[in-house]
Amino acid sequence: MRSAAKAIVPGGEAANSELTRYAALSARTQTAHLVIGGGLAGSMAAVRLATAGREVTLLERERSPHHKVCGEFLSREAVDYLADAGIDPLALGAQRIRSVRLTSRGRVIETRLPFTALSLSRATLDEAMLTRAAQAGCSVQRGAFVEGLTPRNGEWHAQLRGGDSCSSEAVFLASGKHDVRGLERKLGRHGDLVGFKLQWRLEPAQTEALRDFMELYLFPGGYGGLSLVEGEAATMCLVVRRAVLRDLGGWSELLQVVQDQNPHIAQRLNGATPLWERPLAVSSIPYGHLAGRSDGLWRIGDQAACIPSFTGDGMSIALHSASLAAEMYLAGQTADQYQQKLHAHLSRGMGLATALSRTMVSSIGRTLAPFGLSLFPSSMQWIADATRIPDRALHQSGKARVNAGNAAQSQPPSLL
Repeated sequence: MRSAAKAIVPGGEAANSELTRYAALSARTQTAHLVIGGGLAGSMAAVRLATAGREVTLLERERSPHHKVCGEFLSREAVDYLADAGIDPLALGAQRIRSVRLTSRGRVIETRLPFTALSLSRATLDEAMLTRAAQAGCSVQRGAFVEGLTPRNGEWHAQLRGGDSCSSEAVFLASGKHDVRGLERKLGRHGDLVGFKLQWRLEPAQTEALRDFMELYLFPGGYGGLSLVEGEAATMCLVVRRAVLRDLGGWSELLQVVQDQNPHIAQRLNGATPLWERPLAVSSIPYGHLAGRSDGLWRIGDQAACIPSFTGDGMSIALHSASLAAEMYLAGQTADQYQQKLHAHLSRGMGLATALSRTMVSSIGRTLAPFGLSLFPSSMQWIADATRIPDRALHQSGKARVNAGNAAQSQPPSLL
């Protein structure tokens, strides 16, 4: 591997131009609808509400486009939701994914997808969604770090770093994997994992070998994914058990073990250049978290449900939960009714995905998975179908999204 270079956010200045026109919050702000978090879920909720003519303020903690720990796989459902919001990932440079390749130790298994998926960096996609929210009429505020959120006199009061505040009767909590102080989620049924993400510039031959594929790889104590995104960069995202990482010592040692234990990944990274000085990291990912009864907040995205990454359903769940919450709110229903409906949509798939994730990071799971999938290749499609959002639950836009044959097809495993 070559020496590291600084991280570059694709299209950063151009993507942010629409948003920089918005002034900072005044010391105390009142808004009809407050969205906390400018990821996919937050932006989608803001788009839905603003398009319906509602006053919306969105608070995003980061001041500029930024990367996130995410495998950046867009399933068919996610692409459909983005189309409903007026976003075309291909126009943003997304790469097509037509097959999945699973590797463990020296074994390699490939399967063709029943549809074409896409892969696009969160830095580019999230910024496009924030711009779309601003265009819809939402007031997007950058660099607004929410330190606390408390109920008082029938309203929620968000306290921002620096002393500003924002109050609203309707709050959509979309802070992703970052909890607001005092509103921390439970660890989840598989909450002992640490996530890493790093983008690479592969050698030309390895780039071509990866093209059209999402590669899933297993290693001792964890699993990960590798795929191309816009600009021919390769996104490497992985999760590892905290105890394994502690025993190894850190990222450098972990990366070496991944290559030592998985010759396929070692081949991919041979001669590769990391595009960032160091990887992004997130700890205590609450895989298996599924919010129960509501306290009046409309929790969306990872704040509502955090599904293990191998399912490939993370971004579609974020978009689905945001769309469902906005629609039910606009129809006069309560946050508790929304939470119960979302729980019904996701509980079966979440339970299965969490159990499988726990198995995948075990030694026996790493050994048996390639053999089992090679003997019963249809099991991969069954797992994917059983862990995705049920067809009956998916939002239907005004125009036909998919035909009946495509709707019955399963989603591939991936890393999100």
